Amino acid sequence: MTATTTTDRRQSPPTESASTWQTLRRGLALSPELRVGLAGTLALALVYMVGRVAVPVAVQQGIDRGLTVPGGPDLDVIATVVLLTTAVLVVTTTCGYLMTRRLFVVSETALANVRTRAFRHVHDLSMLHQQSERRGSLVSRVTSDVDQITQFLQWGGVLLLVNLGQLVVTTAVMLAYSWQLTLVVFAAFGPAVLVIRVLQRRLGAAYGVVRQRMGTLLAAIGESVVGAPVIRAYGIAGRTARRLDEAIDSQRRAQQRAIRISVLGSSVGELAAGLALAGVVVLGVTLGVDGTLSVGQLTAFLFLVTLFIQPVQIATEVLNEAQNAIAGWRRVLDVLDVAPDVADPGAQGRDLPAGPLDVRFAGVSFAYPGGARVLHDVDLEIVAKSRVAVVGETGSGKTTFAKLLTRLMDPSTGEVLLSGVPLRQVRFGSLRSRVVMVPQDGFLFDATVGENVRFARPELTDEQLVAAFTELGLADWLDGLPAGLDTPVGERGEALSVGERQLVALARAYVADPDLLVLDEATSAVDPATEVRLQRTLDAVTRGRTTLAIAHRLSTAQAADEVIVVDRGRIVQRGPHDELLRDPESVYALLYASWLEQTR
Repeated sequence: MTATTTTDRRQSPPTESASTWQTLRRGLALSPELRVGLAGTLALALVYMVGRVAVPVAVQQGIDRGLTVPGGPDLDVIATVVLLTTAVLVVTTTCGYLMTRRLFVVSETALANVRTRAFRHVHDLSMLHQQSERRGSLVSRVTSDVDQITQFLQWGGVLLLVNLGQLVVTTAVMLAYSWQLTLVVFAAFGPAVLVIRVLQRRLGAAYGVVRQRMGTLLAAIGESVVGAPVIRAYGIAGRTARRLDEAIDSQRRAQQRAIRISVLGSSVGELAAGLALAGVVVLGVTLGVDGTLSVGQLTAFLFLVTLFIQPVQIATEVLNEAQNAIAGWRRVLDVLDVAPDVADPGAQGRDLPAGPLDVRFAGVSFAYPGGARVLHDVDLEIVAKSRVAVVGETGSGKTTFAKLLTRLMDPSTGEVLLSGVPLRQVRFGSLRSRVVMVPQDGFLFDATVGENVRFARPELTDEQLVAAFTELGLADWLDGLPAGLDTPVGERGEALSVGERQLVALARAYVADPDLLVLDEATSAVDPATEVRLQRTLDAVTRGRTTLAIAHRLSTAQAADEVIVVDRGRIVQRGPHDELLRDPESVYALLYASWLEQTR
């Protein structure tokens, strides 16, 4: 059999050097929902924009044809203009409402799908990748980064769409009234646009740092909350507070730098707006005196200048939000571009054959990235229905052995096979339903005891769960809980003791009814009396299925059909417990003697 080598499957993630448009295009490509009903939304936006520009035109008509006509004001003209303007405002407001609602609904749907996709991708990443990046940073990409994108699409996106169109339509109407005054406006805003473009590039980099520092801050906060008992136990609250203060201060400085750049851009826009209005008033009065421009036209032009200035002024704030959102897109894309090291073969994969599973390790070696090998050329076969204990000193490679067997990681070289099927070819649906691992920490979800056990098989009734606890010899323990199956376990199961959490985790594995059961020191946290009771129950539970137990307490090894001894990443002994004890100088005999000494 040819050994296979795990390679780095990561694609090149988007970097800060990636252009804004490239990032935006990729982000929008991940959200096809944003294109749903786009034509209707654009039509509503067009009516909204034209309606806003129609108001200054109506004012001009009312002044020139109704107020300043010879013989005094023409009330009929004024009334007609007022009625038409009112109708235009009603239509414009209605279109604006419908457009905004459509954008809100579409953006929420699109970003919810992005959030779901990002979360599932993070969940699919290998344990190696998750361990190499702080979990708070991964969480921030699914939460705050996507929230930033949502905020931009709902507010900035609306403003950008409306104001861009308003700018074009307003410019066309301004040119129709007076090309001279339009040139004055362009002269005032031309330099400002160039300065703002430079600032926006700096702003994009600044907000990239802001999103990164926010991820670091969330990671620090999460660790301090989860690790509160350890912090109190070791009296390091002051040190933890200083660490949090540094993370908060770092995020604050990054945010302030981005805000300074944003405020500078806003100030440049305000200066250009002031110069434009002053120039229009001066030149407009001159043109009015010469008879080139009527009072109504000058008044309408001033309204149009306001409509022109508004998008330019808002553009700075919109682009501010856009840069923040694009920084979030980059971080989300960074995660999505990481191909899972342990990938589900999907439809091209195979199902495990029915019945108890045998295990084979063929030339398996494993090394963590940047580290030395922790397993060396393991060749091993475990027959179906056997109960095997894997023992060894801390750091010998026992847990790595279990993770490779359950495909939480792939070997660096070699292959792991179940009943002759290479694990890389097994569909996750088949693997996870047939192979169950009980980890050492016995993680529980923030739910009840019954709900945690039912995660393995949601269809089980309370009566069936009670029967399962009874079969495990845990009926008296269950009856002793405040609310039985309905007892809340708290976040991460912290309302229960460490041993009680492990009991629930074992019950969850039992009802899953796997063909291969992997116990990673699953009884190490329970008291000796409970361990004896569990051991008797596990003898019945493991009968008829292949069981591999990573054993810390060697009482587990005594009950196994065979013991595999791992030392420094190599299998140095294997055989029944009594047989391995015949050589008093063997690795297993020395381990057993040390364990007996500790239990006296």
